[in-house]
Amino acid sequence: MRIQTTTEYNHIDDLHDEAGNHSPAADEKNANGILRADAKTRALVILPDFHSHSRRGDTLDNAVGETLALRSASVRLEEAVGLALAIDLDVAETLIVSLNKLRPATLFGTGKVEELKGLIAARDVVLVIIDHALSPIQQRNLERAWECKVLDRTGLILEIFSLRAQTREGRLQVQLAHLEYEKSRLVRSWTHLERQRGGLGTVGGPGETQIESDRRQIQDKITKIKKQLETVTRTRGLHRQSRKKVPYPIVALVGYTNAGKSTLFNKLAGSSVMTADMLFATLDPTMREIRLTNGQRIIMSDTVGFISQLPTHLIAAFRATLEEVLDADLIIHVRDIAAEETLAQAQDVEQVLETLGVGSDNSDRQLIEVWNKIDLVGGQDRDAIVEQSIRNDQTVCVSAQTGEGMDRLVELIDRQLSRHHSEIDITLEVPDGKVLHWFHQNCDVLNRYDRSDGSVELKLRVAPEKQVGLERILNQINISTVDG
Repeated sequence: MRIQTTTEYNHIDDLHDEAGNHSPAADEKNANGILRADAKTRALVILPDFHSHSRRGDTLDNAVGETLALRSASVRLEEAVGLALAIDLDVAETLIVSLNKLRPATLFGTGKVEELKGLIAARDVVLVIIDHALSPIQQRNLERAWECKVLDRTGLILEIFSLRAQTREGRLQVQLAHLEYEKSRLVRSWTHLERQRGGLGTVGGPGETQIESDRRQIQDKITKIKKQLETVTRTRGLHRQSRKKVPYPIVALVGYTNAGKSTLFNKLAGSSVMTADMLFATLDPTMREIRLTNGQRIIMSDTVGFISQLPTHLIAAFRATLEEVLDADLIIHVRDIAAEETLAQAQDVEQVLETLGVGSDNSDRQLIEVWNKIDLVGGQDRDAIVEQSIRNDQTVCVSAQTGEGMDRLVELIDRQLSRHHSEIDITLEVPDGKVLHWFHQNCDVLNRYDRSDGSVELKLRVAPEKQVGLERILNQINISTVDG
């Protein structure tokens, strides 16, 4: 397998056709230049350890430093390896490299770069994954020094996204993120390809260099894709308006990648959304109308998983998808309670939610936490976690795999969705099919009793926004009093 380096960057035209759609060529190589082949790519995964550095707060961003401080190096390395395995790489070696100082040219010191070069050659590595953001200059210099392809954390996540996106909207969002990323990767390595243009008189000019041409082409495609995504956003907005006419509340699942959202979704909905023990198994949003075991109907949305140090432009690219969370009547934050870094993962999810405008400082939001994978916790730890969840009326311990705790979860969802609803009793002396149909479509019919004289007693639960419509229906059938 041959891996391209940044200096061998191919024109972005190879990736998309003139309409901005995914081209067949992109099935063989993606925007970062990794070629698809039967043989797995041998990769080296390097985790730069900034723990001591982040505590001093003299170099790293404060938010990043706080996030890193909550995770051990071994856990972060395990996650980085999981990301590499998600694109089917052959991880030949993993390393944790402690850094006391960040080098602007190569991230690592000169001696460490040379040491790693020997390891790369000895292990026949053709791709190096660095679990940290690299500047374009750092990436170029490391590729030149090691004579192999180098991907940082952002590039690796983009690789996964490019494989997972199935819908047209998802592909457009991935393309946009790829293009924004690649635009900054066009380092100064094209000076030998300057395009000469004539000047005035005998004075010539260098004209447009290849890098300028590529940057312009990328920007043109970014503009085109953004226009297409605007259309997608408008269409999604119309769909949301249509769903608001449906009497069923919307419940959105959010959480760290691989926390078990899709498994929980399938358990509640009885559907078959892709689930796997890998990071970003689900990328495109899935929505289903489902009936809970208590009879209540809801629309449930399974969203893309979040991850630590998720680049801002990736959040922006997927905003059209994540906006489903904004309109949700209830947000379910699914946590992998068995994970060592569950608190750090929860903080990462909270940061993304705050970016979307539904952060913890929003008192109007409805959010519950589902502590998933409780079946993987044993002994006193399990007892302590379960007891803690019972004390909090907005948390519940479940196992989406075994079904443990699902009844309590359904009860919690029902209680949260109906806490502003009112319950009323109605007696229809002469049942009307259209009226009964309206009740079933716009209210929760909690109980129905058919009397021997032909009348019907109903117990309804009504949302505040349906109260006016209910009063209008009752006036039409001359029912002026309603027993509460």
